[in-house]
Amino acid sequence: MTASFRQPTTRHAPVLLLLAGVCAALELAFTLADLPFVGLDMLRRAGIVYGGFWSGLLTDWEPMFPGQRLTMFVTYAFLHAGFLHMLFNMLLMLHLGREAVQRLGQAGFALLFAFTAAGGGAAFALLSSADAPMLGASGVVFGLFGATVYWDIQRRRALRLPIGPALRLIGGLVVMNLLLWVLVQGMLAWEAHLGGFVAGALFARIATPSLTHRHRPRIGMR
Repeated sequence: MTASFRQPTTRHAPVLLLLAGVCAALELAFTLADLPFVGLDMLRRAGIVYGGFWSGLLTDWEPMFPGQRLTMFVTYAFLHAGFLHMLFNMLLMLHLGREAVQRLGQAGFALLFAFTAAGGGAAFALLSSADAPMLGASGVVFGLFGATVYWDIQRRRALRLPIGPALRLIGGLVVMNLLLWVLVQGMLAWEAHLGGFVAGALFARIATPSLTHRHRPRIGMR
């Protein structure tokens, strides 16, 4: 008889649909505004100026509004470089996020989203010298990968099983980043991926130090 490491998944929770919906709605609005007969391409530029992650703001650049140096650590995750960029990230977030909601609850997932976005932004600021803005929820996606890997290792250790499959997943993520870096000719925020992954694993370690630590929804009185 084989052991099962995965917890049963549930339907997408409202917090997952809400966050994905905000990202999709913003990108849809920008895409429609970019159409030639609409002629509102300045809408995307404004979104990037006010919501993108600009490393220069952490040095000597002047912010567009008070608090931008802090808000950009999360707002950049809601903006994308195009419809396909957004779609790829949202599909992965919806797939990986179900277990995270199950382990952390909806409020916990929202905190994980913000924490991994901030971790991705911090790593980008530390490791990248690019002046261009950083956009996209891929830091969050890799944060979900980090949490998923941590939980898989946690289950395997509890069942006294080898952790090789989890380590191979990490290796696969490294290879995927290398391939993507080549395909997009270096225009890849791998720093945000790394920071998000570490932040996700760290968050899972703090919030769920053992298999018994998991969100349990309250049952109302009948």
